Amino acid sequence: MEEAKEPVRRGRGRRPAAQVREEVLEAAGAMLFDAGLAGITFEKVAARAGASKMTLYKWWSSPGALAFEAYFSAVESTLAFPDTGDVERDLTAQLHAFVGLLTDPRTGPAIAQLIGAAQADPALAEALATHYTHPRRRLAVERLTRAQALGQIHADVDPQVVVDQLWGACYHRLLLPDETLDAAFADALIRNLVRGIRS
Repeated sequence: MEEAKEPVRRGRGRRPAAQVREEVLEAAGAMLFDAGLAGITFEKVAARAGASKMTLYKWWSSPGALAFEAYFSAVESTLAFPDTGDVERDLTAQLHAFVGLLTDPRTGPAIAQLIGAAQADPALAEALATHYTHPRRRLAVERLTRAQALGQIHADVDPQVVVDQLWGACYHRLLLPDETLDAAFADALIRNLVRGIRS
Protein backbone atom coordinates (compact mmCIF):
# COMPACT_ATOMS: atom_id res chain seq x y z
CA MET A 1 0.00 0.00 0.00
CA GLU A 2 1.48 3.32 -1.08
CA GLU A 3 1.69 5.92 1.67
CA ALA A 4 1.13 9.57 0.79
CA LYS A 5 4.05 11.72 1.85
CA GLU A 6 2.27 15.07 1.57
CA PRO A 7 -1.23 16.01 2.77
CA VAL A 8 -3.81 16.32 0.02
CA ARG A 9 -4.63 19.93 -0.77
CA ARG A 10 -8.12 20.76 0.42
CA GLY A 11 -10.50 23.17 -1.23
CA ARG A 12 -10.54 26.74 0.00
CA GLY A 13 -13.08 27.66 2.63
CA ARG A 14 -13.51 24.15 4.00
CA ARG A 15 -11.49 24.63 7.17
CA PRO A 16 -11.83 27.32 9.83
CA ALA A 17 -9.00 29.86 9.77
CA ALA A 18 -7.78 28.74 13.21
CA GLN A 19 -7.43 25.17 11.98
CA VAL A 20 -5.59 26.26 8.85
CA ARG A 21 -3.20 28.35 10.94
CA GLU A 22 -2.54 25.45 13.31
CA GLU A 23 -1.84 23.07 10.43
CA VAL A 24 0.45 25.59 8.75
CA LEU A 25 2.41 26.00 11.99
CA GLU A 26 2.67 22.22 12.41
CA ALA A 27 3.93 21.87 8.83
CA ALA A 28 6.44 24.71 9.22
CA GLY A 29 7.66 23.32 12.55
CA ALA A 30 8.21 19.85 11.10
CA MET A 31 10.13 21.32 8.18
CA LEU A 32 12.21 23.57 10.46
CA PHE A 33 13.17 20.76 12.83
CA ASP A 34 13.84 18.25 10.06
CA ALA A 35 15.67 20.34 7.47
CA GLY A 36 16.51 23.70 9.03
CA LEU A 37 15.50 27.28 8.38
CA ALA A 38 16.93 27.43 4.87
CA GLY A 39 14.25 25.09 3.56
CA ILE A 40 11.32 27.18 4.82
CA THR A 41 9.45 29.00 2.04
CA PHE A 42 5.81 30.04 1.87
CA GLU A 43 5.35 27.85 -1.20
CA LYS A 44 6.74 24.70 0.43
CA VAL A 45 4.88 25.19 3.71
CA ALA A 46 1.61 25.95 1.92
CA ALA A 47 1.95 22.79 -0.16
CA ARG A 48 2.68 20.65 2.89
CA ALA A 49 -0.21 22.13 4.90
CA GLY A 50 -2.67 22.08 2.00
CA ALA A 51 -3.15 25.83 2.37
CA SER A 52 -3.15 28.82 0.05
CA LYS A 53 0.21 30.50 -0.36
CA MET A 54 -1.59 33.86 -0.32
CA THR A 55 -2.95 33.02 3.14
CA LEU A 56 0.59 32.65 4.42
CA TYR A 57 1.58 35.99 2.88
CA LYS A 58 -1.41 37.56 4.65
CA TRP A 59 -0.57 36.12 8.07
CA TRP A 60 3.25 36.32 8.13
CA SER A 61 5.54 39.05 6.87
CA SER A 62 8.38 36.65 6.01
CA PRO A 63 9.15 32.92 5.98
CA GLY A 64 11.45 33.59 8.93
CA ALA A 65 8.58 35.05 10.96
CA LEU A 66 6.49 31.98 10.14
CA ALA A 67 9.34 29.65 11.11
CA PHE A 68 9.76 31.46 14.41
CA GLU A 69 6.07 31.21 15.30
CA ALA A 70 6.17 27.51 14.45
CA TYR A 71 9.20 27.08 16.71
CA PHE A 72 7.61 29.00 19.57
CA SER A 73 4.34 27.07 19.27
CA ALA A 74 6.30 23.85 19.68
CA VAL A 75 8.35 24.92 22.72
CA GLU A 76 6.19 27.44 24.59
CA SER A 77 5.02 25.04 27.30
CA THR A 78 8.59 23.95 28.05
CA LEU A 79 9.59 27.53 28.77
CA ALA A 80 6.93 28.18 31.43
CA PHE A 81 8.42 29.67 34.61
CA PRO A 82 7.51 27.85 37.84
CA ASP A 83 6.86 29.58 41.15
CA THR A 84 7.18 27.17 44.08
CA GLY A 85 8.22 29.86 46.55
CA ASP A 86 11.87 28.74 46.39
CA VAL A 87 13.61 31.05 43.90
CA GLU A 88 16.75 28.91 43.60
CA ARG A 89 14.68 25.80 42.85
CA ASP A 90 12.59 27.68 40.30
CA LEU A 91 15.61 29.19 38.54
CA THR A 92 17.19 25.74 38.40
CA ALA A 93 14.08 24.09 36.98
CA GLN A 94 13.59 26.77 34.32
CA LEU A 95 17.25 26.94 33.31
CA HIS A 96 17.43 23.13 33.05
CA ALA A 97 14.38 23.18 30.76
CA PHE A 98 15.94 25.97 28.70
CA VAL A 99 19.29 24.18 28.38
CA GLY A 100 17.38 21.05 27.38
CA LEU A 101 15.84 22.95 24.47
CA LEU A 102 19.16 24.47 23.41
CA THR A 103 20.91 21.11 23.43
CA ASP A 104 18.13 19.10 21.80
CA PRO A 105 19.35 18.09 18.31
CA ARG A 106 16.08 19.34 16.76
CA THR A 107 15.24 22.51 18.69
CA GLY A 108 18.75 23.76 19.49
CA PRO A 109 19.97 24.25 15.91
CA ALA A 110 16.59 25.73 15.00
CA ILE A 111 16.77 28.56 17.55
CA ALA A 112 20.43 29.21 16.68
CA GLN A 113 19.47 29.56 13.01
CA LEU A 114 16.53 31.83 13.88
CA ILE A 115 18.73 34.11 15.99
CA GLY A 116 21.30 34.29 13.20
CA ALA A 117 18.71 34.98 10.50
CA ALA A 118 17.07 37.68 12.62
CA GLN A 119 20.17 39.84 12.17
CA ALA A 120 19.21 40.36 8.50
CA ASP A 121 15.42 39.81 8.62
CA PRO A 122 13.62 42.70 10.36
CA ALA A 123 10.28 40.84 10.37
CA LEU A 124 11.87 37.85 12.08
CA ALA A 125 13.75 40.10 14.51
CA GLU A 126 10.49 41.81 15.49
CA ALA A 127 8.67 38.49 15.92
CA LEU A 128 11.54 37.10 18.00
CA ALA A 129 11.56 40.14 20.28
CA THR A 130 7.78 40.54 20.58
CA HIS A 131 6.79 36.92 21.10
CA TYR A 132 9.89 35.27 22.55
CA THR A 133 12.67 37.28 24.15
CA HIS A 134 10.57 40.05 25.72
CA PRO A 135 7.86 37.76 27.18
CA ARG A 136 10.43 35.24 28.45
CA ARG A 137 12.47 38.02 30.02
CA ARG A 138 9.33 39.48 31.62
CA LEU A 139 8.43 36.13 33.22
CA ALA A 140 11.92 35.78 34.70
CA VAL A 141 12.00 39.38 35.94
CA GLU A 142 8.56 38.99 37.55
CA ARG A 143 9.69 35.82 39.33
CA LEU A 144 12.87 37.48 40.59
CA THR A 145 10.93 40.58 41.69
CA ARG A 146 8.57 38.41 43.75
CA ALA A 147 11.61 36.82 45.38
CA GLN A 148 12.90 40.31 46.22
CA ALA A 149 9.59 41.21 47.82
CA LEU A 150 9.93 38.12 50.05
CA GLY A 151 13.47 39.04 51.03
CA GLN A 152 15.01 36.08 49.20
CA ILE A 153 17.13 38.35 46.99
CA HIS A 154 18.88 41.61 47.88
CA ALA A 155 16.71 44.64 47.13
CA ASP A 156 19.45 46.36 45.11
CA VAL A 157 19.89 43.44 42.66
CA ASP A 158 18.77 44.28 39.11
CA PRO A 159 16.58 41.37 37.88
CA GLN A 160 17.25 42.36 34.26
CA VAL A 161 20.97 41.80 34.77
CA VAL A 162 20.35 38.46 36.48
CA VAL A 163 18.43 37.34 33.39
CA ASP A 164 21.37 38.34 31.18
CA GLN A 165 23.81 36.54 33.46
CA LEU A 166 21.88 33.25 33.41
CA TRP A 167 20.10 32.99 30.06
CA GLY A 168 22.66 35.12 28.22
CA ALA A 169 25.43 32.77 29.28
CA CYS A 170 23.49 29.81 27.86
CA TYR A 171 22.90 31.60 24.55
CA HIS A 172 26.61 32.40 24.44
CA ARG A 173 27.53 28.74 24.67
CA LEU A 174 24.88 27.85 22.09
CA LEU A 175 26.10 30.35 19.51
CA LEU A 176 29.83 30.06 20.29
CA PRO A 177 30.05 26.33 21.07
CA ASP A 178 33.63 26.06 22.27
CA GLU A 179 32.52 25.15 25.81
CA THR A 180 30.00 22.59 27.06
CA LEU A 181 26.37 23.59 27.46
CA ASP A 182 24.58 21.21 29.83
CA ALA A 183 22.69 20.99 33.12
CA ALA A 184 25.94 21.05 35.09
CA PHE A 185 26.78 24.41 33.51
CA ALA A 186 23.31 25.70 34.42
CA ASP A 187 23.81 24.53 38.01
CA ALA A 188 27.20 26.27 38.20
CA LEU A 189 25.70 29.52 36.90
CA ILE A 190 22.95 29.46 39.51
CA ARG A 191 25.27 28.40 42.32
CA ASN A 192 27.72 31.22 41.58
CA LEU A 193 24.97 33.77 41.17
CA VAL A 194 22.95 32.80 44.24
CA ARG A 195 26.02 33.14 46.45
CA GLY A 196 26.13 36.78 45.44
CA ILE A 197 22.44 37.72 45.46
CA ARG A 198 20.88 35.77 48.34
CA SER A 199 20.09 37.82 51.44
